[in-house]
Amino acid sequence: MTEPLPQLVAHRGSLRRYPENTWLGLEAALRAGACWLEFDVQMCADGRFVLLHDADFSRTANHPLSLFACTASDTQSISVHEPQRFGTAFAPLPPPLLDAVLGRLAEFPTARAMVEIKHESLQHWGLTRVMDSLLELLEPAHAQCVLISYSREALHYAARNSDIATGWVLRHYDQMHREQALELQPEFLICNHDKIGQQQELWPGSWQWMLYDIVEPQLALDWARRGAALIETADIRAMLAHPGLARGACRHGL
Repeated sequence: MTEPLPQLVAHRGSLRRYPENTWLGLEAALRAGACWLEFDVQMCADGRFVLLHDADFSRTANHPLSLFACTASDTQSISVHEPQRFGTAFAPLPPPLLDAVLGRLAEFPTARAMVEIKHESLQHWGLTRVMDSLLELLEPAHAQCVLISYSREALHYAARNSDIATGWVLRHYDQMHREQALELQPEFLICNHDKIGQQQELWPGSWQWMLYDIVEPQLALDWARRGAALIETADIRAMLAHPGLARGACRHGL
């Protein structure tokens, strides 16, 4: 019997080796063989979206500017080269705009992306404003993208107003969340593997499972045997150096 192989998802790009949520890191992950990318988006004051995990640039740029106080154009004077991790190795490196990333993603038509809308933007600008703008932007790329969020309300809104696939990120692995998942019926359920007990089964359903925070190849293979279709990792290159996982790499014609 053939051992099940997971598809690997590059968490914020090639996170261990490049600044997070940058096209530099995302493209490096694709060239390493990632089948999927995952990145975070926040909405600026002018309604455009920037790839950013936090609501400000303190951590990635050592700059206190709040994303909600600036336009997308303003962000291009900031360098998100992560000086605390990489010094000046990647400077200058402006944060990428989502529309530009989607354009470049189209150059890799076999790749797919998990696009996470962050709760700070939903809370600050309001769900309807954020989701209307985001769904409109993602519509031309919906075949390549999955909209993911911790917010069930955002995913319900997407299901009512778009045909884009969705993924719910679970805060807890418990009966309440299982019942909510059955009601929501996303295409993907996403969870930190540490929240699932070693003796617990992955909930069956119409969804696929993606587990994250995994950087050990054998652990990825173990979870694939337990039913996880996707494994999100911070070190895509090292994971794909494993001969077993390498068989599941996606080369995108490169």
